[in-house]
Amino acid sequence: MAETWEYIAQDKPDAATAFILRLEEQIRTLERFPERCPLAPENELLGTTYRHLLHGNYRTIFKIVGSRVIILRVLHGARLLDTGMLEELEK
Repeated sequence: MAETWEYIAQDKPDAATAFILRLEEQIRTLERFPERCPLAPENELLGTTYRHLLHGNYRTIFKIVGSRVIILRVLHGARLLDTGMLEELEK
């Protein structure tokens, strides 16, 4: 999330901090209800079962493993998760 903060902070540091705090709060809600989030559209192409949580123009990509939620990446909504990112995530 540091990259997201840095990008937003270029113009508005206070807004960047507020955005990240709200994003972290939203991510914490996944502990109780992760299935409420839709499957990521890239799953069909990548053969995965990732879900995504939308917040503003950003998507939090995560997977559910048993009773755990594993956050994989926070991406700008205009970006799709690609195989290069997938390889990084599975390391």
